[in-house]
Amino acid sequence: MSEEDRAHPFRHSAEDAAEAQTTPDTPQTRNPAYRLAYTDTDFLLREDLRPIRFQLELLKTQTILDERGVESTVVMFGGARIPAPEHADTARTETLASLSKYYTQAEEFARIMTARSLETYGRDFVICTGGGPGVMEAGNKGAHEAGGQSIGLSIVLPHEQAPNLYVTPDLSFNFHYFAIRKMHFLMRARAITIFPGGFGTLDEMFETLTLIQTGRMKRIPFILFGRDFWDEIINWKALARSGTISDEDLDLIAYAETAEEAAAIIDNWPQSAC
Repeated sequence: MSEEDRAHPFRHSAEDAAEAQTTPDTPQTRNPAYRLAYTDTDFLLREDLRPIRFQLELLKTQTILDERGVESTVVMFGGARIPAPEHADTARTETLASLSKYYTQAEEFARIMTARSLETYGRDFVICTGGGPGVMEAGNKGAHEAGGQSIGLSIVLPHEQAPNLYVTPDLSFNFHYFAIRKMHFLMRARAITIFPGGFGTLDEMFETLTLIQTGRMKRIPFILFGRDFWDEIINWKALARSGTISDEDLDLIAYAETAEEAAAIIDNWPQSAC
């Protein structure tokens, strides 16, 4: 039932918002104090209203995903600079060009997961990315090509472009707060995949690992694409040898080189742990 169809005795807030636009022009009505609080952007952007803005960012995305029936997601983290193979010759470094193979694998992985999502009418295994270029675009593209929906969780950045064109339009969200965006990445996650990337990808990877390690988030498949890349970037065994993490913490991480390998890890994950 839509909001308009619900029976209640009170005048709808949208009606008053529209009515307020036709108020006679007087010194009183021109003053910001007279604006309806929920239509007063200046008021909502006040420093002391930050807790309300946090709540709104959490609630808006939550409400829309609930209304769309999305119950679980497969999260794809990865670099915005990873080129598609056809654009590898324009990459800024040879290493970046060589990583274009993971664009292909990300696209194929998203196709595989979305085929499963369609079996649940788009409720489970829904691809979720950061909505940008690179690996994120590949994920949304694979879902689109498979005929399914996918989520894009964008964030306002000075250098960020518009969401990639493969995100399902009514599942394309934009955030101001990194913290709330990260919550939405993980709240419905059924599996996490990490493709080669930079600071943002590292941030997302370590935050997720910390939540799982500390028991703040249940253990789910956590898959790094590209073992050679990650072993060069992070000396995981040195962390264990130093005692700053336990040897068992290394078992939280699985590795894959191909979309099929990653899908097999998810397939073989104990259902009781999901």
